[in-house]
Amino acid sequence: MSRAAPGRRAEYRAFRALPTRWKDNDAYGHMNNAEYLSIFDTALSLWQLDNGIALLGPQALRFLVVESGVRYHSEAGFPDVMHCGLRLPHMGRSSLRIELGLFRNDLDTACAEAFFVQVLTDEHSQPIPLPDPLRTIFAEIST
Repeated sequence: MSRAAPGRRAEYRAFRALPTRWKDNDAYGHMNNAEYLSIFDTALSLWQLDNGIALLGPQALRFLVVESGVRYHSEAGFPDVMHCGLRLPHMGRSSLRIELGLFRNDLDTACAEAFFVQVLTDEHSQPIPLPDPLRTIFAEIST
C-alpha cells in the first residue's frame, strides 16, 4: 500500500507553536500517539480562541467531532517544539473538515498529520447552520 508523502509547511494557512513536555514521551523514547491528538486538539482550540470563537461560557459554540484520523510520518518527542499548521479543505452547511500538520522545530515536512470533522450543533446535539461571521473566520484558512 502506498502512503501519501508528508505535507509541507507551505500547504498550511495558520500556525500555532506548542512545546512538548517530558511526560509526552513513552517507554520507546518518543512521543506517545495519544499526545499527538492532544496537541492537535489544543492547537485547534487555541486558534479558535485567538480568532474570537467562544469555546467556553454562555456564548460558546458547540462543535462536535464526528470523525477524526491521524497519519504518522516520523518520530517526535521532548524537547521538540511542535508547530501545528491548520487548513480548511471543506466547509459545509453545518460542518467543517479541518486538517492539521505537526512540524518538529524548524523542519519543513510534517511528522504527523490529522483531520477533524466538526459539526456545529444546538443544545440538543442537532446540526445548525454555520453563521456568516464564523464562515468568514474559517475562510481565512480555506484551501
